[in-house]
Amino acid sequence: MDKLIKELKGIVGDSCYVDEPMSKHTTFRCGGNAAVYVMPRNTEELAACIKACRASGIYHIVVGNGSNLLVSDKGIDGIVISTKALDRIDIEDDVINAGCGASLGAIANAARDASLAGLEFAAGIPGSLGGGCVMNAGAYGGEMKDVLVSINVIDAAGETLVIPAGEAQFSYRNSIFLKEDHIVTGAVMKLRHGSYDEIDAVMRDLAARRRDKQPLEYPSAGSTFKRPEGYFAGALIEEAGLKGKGFGGACVSEKHAGFIINKDNALSDDVYRTIMMVKEEVKKHSGVELECEIRMIGEF
Repeated sequence: MDKLIKELKGIVGDSCYVDEPMSKHTTFRCGGNAAVYVMPRNTEELAACIKACRASGIYHIVVGNGSNLLVSDKGIDGIVISTKALDRIDIEDDVINAGCGASLGAIANAARDASLAGLEFAAGIPGSLGGGCVMNAGAYGGEMKDVLVSINVIDAAGETLVIPAGEAQFSYRNSIFLKEDHIVTGAVMKLRHGSYDEIDAVMRDLAARRRDKQPLEYPSAGSTFKRPEGYFAGALIEEAGLKGKGFGGACVSEKHAGFIINKDNALSDDVYRTIMMVKEEVKKHSGVELECEIRMIGEF
């Protein structure tokens, strides 16, 4: 490990942290420490970090904004490679070319400021572009697949590839990037010219609806479960009488049952136990098997 840390520091300089609390880097605001946490400053450094970790055989994981992660209280015995610094947003005419670390909210705001329509749905999604591509993030009737033209990736061999959006096998909260050993480094999106005022009005309306319906005042990872075919996860959880139920500092939101929140300094184990309880109780009540959207890292 010491040899790898030295090599990573040679790549990213001071952006290499030992024994870093992951509670600082996830929207759940809980979880143990990463043995090593690195923040490459560009795609070349990202590729070099991935290559070094692969060559070492030491466990490593690439993360974005941490908005879809639940990290074990026991931490991560390996390397966490963060893409947060890869946050460029370039706009030319009606095309946006952005880095994987750019937040979807920042990209949506930049699109609005350039009077480009089509990304209004993404303004309130807490994740990064990389995670949004991997999960085909969406809200309020829009999905990333609607605007993506191509996705830049680093493949298993360390080569840089451009994947056309039509070959990414996008479906509901799914893509080829969940199946292939590809790391998304950026993407190109094509929007349409529109009116700043109209775009801004839509974004303000969606933001107000989020504030009204979602527990934004508490740490969470957004919607905890995927939408089961023919149902809504939040409705199933509410019908099972689970609002407000949970373990420790975690519980099902009273405001929106589709959210599990960190209400009072929850441990990751509290969140995990609450997730498992919800799955079990909903299965008993409705017969529907809920599938978790959240990526769980470490030992639970």
